[in-house]
Amino acid sequence: MRSPTPREPPARLVAAAVLAAIVAGAVLAWTGAGDTARLVWTGAVVVALVPLSVSVARELRSGRVGADVIALLAMAGALVLGEELAGAVIALMLAGGTALEQTAQRRARRDLTALVEHAPRVAHRRAGDVLVEVAVDALVPGDVVVVRPGEVVPVDGFVEQAPAVLDESALTGEALPVTRGAGEPVRSGVVCCGSAFTLVATRTVADSAYSVLLGLVRGAERERAPFVRLADRYAAHFLVLTLVLAGGAWAVSGDPVRALAVLVVATPCPLILAAPIAIVCAMSRSARAGVVVKDGGTIERLARARTVLIDKTGTLTLGEPAVERVETTAEHGPDEVLRLAASLEQVSVHGIAEAIVHDAEQRGLHLTLPQDVHESPGQGLEGTVDGRHLAAGSEAYLRSQGAEPSFSTGSGAPAHVAVDGRAVGMIVLADRLRDDAAAAVRALRAAGVHEVVMATGDRRERAEVVGRRAGVDRVYAELDPGDKLALVREAQERPVVMVGDGVNDAPALALADVGVAMGVAGATAAAEAADAVIVVDRLDRLADAVRISARALAIARQSVLVGMGLSLVAMIAAAAGLLPPLAGAVLQEAIDVAVILNALRALRG
Repeated sequence: MRSPTPREPPARLVAAAVLAAIVAGAVLAWTGAGDTARLVWTGAVVVALVPLSVSVARELRSGRVGADVIALLAMAGALVLGEELAGAVIALMLAGGTALEQTAQRRARRDLTALVEHAPRVAHRRAGDVLVEVAVDALVPGDVVVVRPGEVVPVDGFVEQAPAVLDESALTGEALPVTRGAGEPVRSGVVCCGSAFTLVATRTVADSAYSVLLGLVRGAERERAPFVRLADRYAAHFLVLTLVLAGGAWAVSGDPVRALAVLVVATPCPLILAAPIAIVCAMSRSARAGVVVKDGGTIERLARARTVLIDKTGTLTLGEPAVERVETTAEHGPDEVLRLAASLEQVSVHGIAEAIVHDAEQRGLHLTLPQDVHESPGQGLEGTVDGRHLAAGSEAYLRSQGAEPSFSTGSGAPAHVAVDGRAVGMIVLADRLRDDAAAAVRALRAAGVHEVVMATGDRRERAEVVGRRAGVDRVYAELDPGDKLALVREAQERPVVMVGDGVNDAPALALADVGVAMGVAGATAAAEAADAVIVVDRLDRLADAVRISARALAIARQSVLVGMGLSLVAMIAAAAGLLPPLAGAVLQEAIDVAVILNALRALRG
């Protein structure tokens, strides 16, 4: 279906105007004002014919022949041959079908707009001893910017002073926070998850990492292959058959009205109405299942998906650190070490501290309020808990406190714990696999997907562990956004679905046949580049959307073929002179009702 250009009236207004004109003309004809009725019906046809002509001309210039061409010929022929009411009925059918899909698309895009937040628009630039709020576009190299807790770094630069604790998962796929010391580089698009720090800008916003990624997104969207809708794949063949029958009827009988009758009953109502209705039903069902789809074309591509590429952090995993295990000395139990560490970490804003406290609370451990706490951002903290001196943090930090950690760190992020100057345990944190990840992978295969691949910027050893647990077919690790683009391009079985949630996923989402963003915690660039957003925190809903789409496409195809078959029978009758144009239009409406009722089955499970 067409989307209106800025100069075209919305299809729902056209449909309302045409319906009003048909009713008004019928009243006039009933009261004996037949000539006026025909003028009203002519106006109704013209109202629909003008924007349709513009749309068809645009499609033909692009080398596409859509289902609207037959409707255009039928309406124009109806005006030429004085069959105004038949033309108005066709106009109503066309405008109604277009309005239906445009309404669904508007609702889907409105839902998506409500899900995502915009990239940072202002920054806090230091001017002497004061902070000035400025537009991010006004930042230039050399400006000193204060980045506060929870804020997104607006521009590339380096840390001026005090360590910066950063969540870089949006760019790198690494879920655990990292610490950048004075002089170390920081890229735009990462989040400050520790104390405020000062950043010296080294680039403008336009040249920074976030903007470069957005440029990749725009390039990927231009590179993406054009999609041919289900209706248009049938339309070209049906158009040729229609013109042959109409021309043959005119040539044999010498009566142009027979050609018009063939065009009227050939107006591809199953293409214009049945297929979009089934697709819109699938959009509605997918939304109820927690997947908001932007347009009907995405439903058609999802239905035929054969390869799914899934990012790790925030997609297969929860995207946040969680306690994986607690190692302790013989004289201290895991719960006691965790309780002491969590008590101390209550006053820290570090992401790892929050994970430790959350895990202790989940286990029902009793936490006490620490005293005399001193924190070294990004390194660790010390204080008094239950009358004992505690220290928790990195291995180097504990050594600076006089303790000697003896635990092997292995994988994950370790938080060492010391009591009264002696190392007593180590809490290892890692990004945890989603509870439904393995089931989601199995469900995708059951829905017809041939290969499920994990693509991540995370380190290989961590990625391999997650991939095995999730049951994916292949694992690609340590990828940058360009590498993910290459994976999408090189996929052997298409359509390709890309699922991700970070800024680094946005170019691949834009290039893939279907880009799906995890919208609960997803980045703006990812959600805007995607064709669909999973709005609940459940990866398995993607398989639901694939199944819903496949069923809707099967129903749409069935409706199209059956409807076109009935239309073909009516076309033969019209060519033989058994159906005048108005009777043909009424019969075509009856066919409409049948295929619409069949298409509405897509609403049911």
